[in-house]
Amino acid sequence: MTFNTYGNKESPSLVLIPGLGVSYEIFLPLIELLKDNFFIVAVGIDGFLLGQESQFTSVDDQAAQAIDYVQKNLNGHLDVAYGLSLGGKILSRILERDEIVIDHAIMDAAPLLPLPKWSVDPLRYYQSFNVWTCYHWTGFWKWVFHSHYYDVLLDECKKVWPYGKGKAVRNGYKDVYTHKLESIHGADIHFWYGTKEAFVAKPQVEHLLKLCPEAHVEVFPRMNHGQLLVDHPEEIARRISLLTTL
Repeated sequence: MTFNTYGNKESPSLVLIPGLGVSYEIFLPLIELLKDNFFIVAVGIDGFLLGQESQFTSVDDQAAQAIDYVQKNLNGHLDVAYGLSLGGKILSRILERDEIVIDHAIMDAAPLLPLPKWSVDPLRYYQSFNVWTCYHWTGFWKWVFHSHYYDVLLDECKKVWPYGKGKAVRNGYKDVYTHKLESIHGADIHFWYGTKEAFVAKPQVEHLLKLCPEAHVEVFPRMNHGQLLVDHPEEIARRISLLTTL
């Protein structure tokens, strides 16, 4: 795991954790908007590191590495943490372990529930083909697999594929979808998702609200998986900034 920092360490702290198959660079437009007012730590997840061969370990290991960084470098405290997809899953595990203080936590379309066991292997190989075709970019495979992707996300997937390849994607997908969030701790927990991913996101929300009835759920019209971050970083920047000024 890598930790890429921006801004002044005296400013409010913000950790950004990316999704499966992409690097921390997916946050660069958001970082540009926030770096003058936050000390930002953009995390690189093992298996999806730029220019460095690695393999995904587990959600728990990634959470432990992030916790260790915050304890050693930020006095065990974060003002805001934002996790996208797999990053939201890692953030949920950090909140479950309850070893650092996070004032405001945002899980963007985080998978909090396991899939049926019979479906995990077929779907993780499907997802591996998804990301493989992002890298190889052939017209036929793009047509077959990319119905729920869009160009910026495809480009981000292409960046990291050579360094972890299909094994990182398959291992990440399997670990994400075979573990259930059992508890969660935090003063201010948010869950975001778009209407175009509602079929998958709604069960996650229902589970979260059973564990944390006071969690704030927001649904963004006409948005797909990760699209709010990619298309509207200024809206995410506005919302994160607002959290620290309330």
